[in-house]
Order: sequence, then structure tokens, then C-alpha cells
Amino acid sequence: VQLQASGGGLVQPGGSLRLSCAASGSIFSINAMGWFRQTPGKQRELVAAITRSGSTNYADSVKGRFTISTISTDSAKNTVYLQMNSLKPEDTAVYYCNADRTHYIGSYWREYDYWGQGTQVTVSS
Repeated sequence: VQLQASGGGLVQPGGSLRLSCAASGSIFSINAMGWFRQTPGKQRELVAAITRSGSTNYADSVKGRFTISTISTDSAKNTVYLQMNSLKPEDTAVYYCNADRTHYIGSYWREYDYWGQGTQVTVSS
């Protein structure tokens, strides 16, 4: 499974961004996808995750502002999106997409099987 993330950038406080992560390869083995973020010197933390059946898990800090969703375009590709609204400076981080073969959507990053490269999100005026 390969994960390709995109969509990061610089945005002003209160603005919006949408992150995308395309999974390819043996996507039939994936049952959950999600996003974590990390800032220097801190642990990678869960932002949001979603199972194949649509169950979701959000960090308290992003509830009501971020929305995670997925779409399967064909049997060889699956994409997870993170719509981020009302962005705050404390949302600044490198965002990583991930995928798991189980239905795990918890906050322990070591439990996830696959990781994409990070994409930088900077919220600043």
C-alpha cells in the first residue's frame, strides 16, 4: 500500500484547507484511514480517522472544525480527505495520512500499518 498526501500550505487564521491522501496498491486490505499531525519535539497525535463503514474518531481539539471523508474511485484507488475549517495557529503542524488493515481508528500511532509522507500546514497571519 502506498499513500500520497497533498494539500498542505499556508493559510490565515480562520481560513480553510483540504488535505487529500490517495492510497494505491492493495487497498482491499485497508479498513481504516486517517490523519495524524506532529510538531517539533512532540508526539504524533491523532487528528481524525475513519473506517471503511464510515465510523469516525476526532481529536477534541478539531471537533466541529475538521471533517474526514473517503471516496473509492475504483478497485485500485482510495482517497481520504480532511476538510479543515476555522483554522487556528495551533493547528500548524506536519500532517501525516495513514491506513490500517484492521478497523482501528484510535490514537496510538504505532498501531497503524501504513504511512504517507507528511504535508506541512501553517496557519499564520
